[in-house]
Amino acid sequence: MAGEAGPGEFLSRHYANAAGQRAYKLYVPGAYRGGAVPLVVMLHGCTQSPDDFAAGTGMNRIADAETFLVAYPAQTAAANHARCWNWFNSADQRRDHGEASLIAGIARAVMEDYAVDPRRVYVAGLSAGGAAAANLAAAYPDLFAAVGIHSGLCAGAASGLPAAMRAMREGAEASSRPERVLPTIVFHGDQDTTVHPRNGAAIIAATGGTLLREEAGVAPNGRAWRRSVLADESGRPRFEHWVVQGSGHAWSGGDAAASYTDPSGPDASREMWRFFLENPKPRR
Repeated sequence: MAGEAGPGEFLSRHYANAAGQRAYKLYVPGAYRGGAVPLVVMLHGCTQSPDDFAAGTGMNRIADAETFLVAYPAQTAAANHARCWNWFNSADQRRDHGEASLIAGIARAVMEDYAVDPRRVYVAGLSAGGAAAANLAAAYPDLFAAVGIHSGLCAGAASGLPAAMRAMREGAEASSRPERVLPTIVFHGDQDTTVHPRNGAAIIAATGGTLLREEAGVAPNGRAWRRSVLADESGRPRFEHWVVQGSGHAWSGGDAAASYTDPSGPDASREMWRFFLENPKPRR
């Protein structure tokens, strides 16, 4: 699926429904020619913007090489003063309600306007965006095929701001296990003082996966890492937990020119894309 064409277009778009409205950026790679391609929805962290998050993760460069669309919903200061996704509000966690419905609506809008393979629609995010991605995966398992959560929390980890702060500081388990658990890849720095690394472990524990193997290595730029691969009930590898040693609250392998990145770590964007390719939605 590699594309030979050069850089594509980074378009500014807008979506509205009964829950409100959000701007978003859409990256269309140069090799897109109208054939069905995957879609990755990327949810930024607090104080970030779609442009900052795209620059930090480098996901658009991967989209150019592999030919897929990337959507970056934008949180507003009116909805949250720090532009955090409100992952901790019950009204924004549920299917067809609040911000969950807005983000799912953006994905569906892109699918209406472009040729998207419905078996290859994915969602990923950092920090508050990671927690929101977890909520989306639980609420819309029919829409998304897999989820990537970086420095985030479990779906439904908190209800209300005090509980959210406690969950970030101490760690929180999932309030319940969804009927259908999506393939999940988690990245977390073991020195994260903003969202405790226990949260990454809790996300994986909530999948109910069975450990297949553990691996360790060192990224080219210096960070050591550990990876746990877990299987679903069928015995297939469907869950991955990456712990980046010495890293804080930052996108592993990201570009230092953007916010909340750690260039020294393994490339979370490439690993997430590899994982997504390995986990399309099952054929019916």
